[in-house]
Amino acid sequence: MYKVAICDDEQQQRELVKNMLISLSVKTNLNFEIEMFSSGEELAAYYENNNPSFHILILDVEMNGINGIQTARKIRSLKNVDEQIIFLTSYPEYMLESFDVVTYQYLIKPVAPHIFEEKIVKLHQYFQSLDQKFLVIKSAYEEVILKHDEIIAIEAAKSLTIKNKLHFVTQNQTYESKGIISNYASALKDFHFLQIHRSIIINLLHVKKFAGGKVFMSNAMELPIGRSKIKEVKDTYTKFMVTEMS
Repeated sequence: MYKVAICDDEQQQRELVKNMLISLSVKTNLNFEIEMFSSGEELAAYYENNNPSFHILILDVEMNGINGIQTARKIRSLKNVDEQIIFLTSYPEYMLESFDVVTYQYLIKPVAPHIFEEKIVKLHQYFQSLDQKFLVIKSAYEEVILKHDEIIAIEAAKSLTIKNKLHFVTQNQTYESKGIISNYASALKDFHFLQIHRSIIINLLHVKKFAGGKVFMSNAMELPIGRSKIKEVKDTYTKFMVTEMS
């Protein structure tokens, strides 16, 4: 599922874009979680408050208050670099300026639905190629796309009814899925993930401290380190920090 922000100061335009995404979802296996914003200030404040980021930002250029390009520039300044930005606008003269914020598409209104759908499908194909930054898991009846950096931990969960149940923990939500935890440990070992226990993988980016055989994470989780892994975990984290600082 892709998280999409639609930002336009005209409600009719917001609804139009939303309906095009819903129509595309019906035609394909793509699913969208859509949130709408009526101003650039509102969307920028959403990011300033450290809310979960979006995969796709669809912005009008000319809006009351700060315009779409200024909004995108503000979001980029907060170190949000993975969002793919699509500008929908009646003003072609802003196209060159939009390149400053690393724009995926600059489309002139009115946008034909089939053109819009074609661009979103191509964007989906682009996301699929970014396997070094995103992890796709099956949760309930849908696919969820998680950025590596937003995953805090992966835990094997005990369940009497579901075999190989896993919890994917992020700052704001825990997703349930199924899989073999050692397979994820192997697949993610080159992306700053480390298995610290037979049932736990952590993201080293979210480690706050070690104490008493436990690791404390950015969301206040306290996770046990397997006895045989304590030295390996601390050595690996030390090397990770040295690499990050350099």
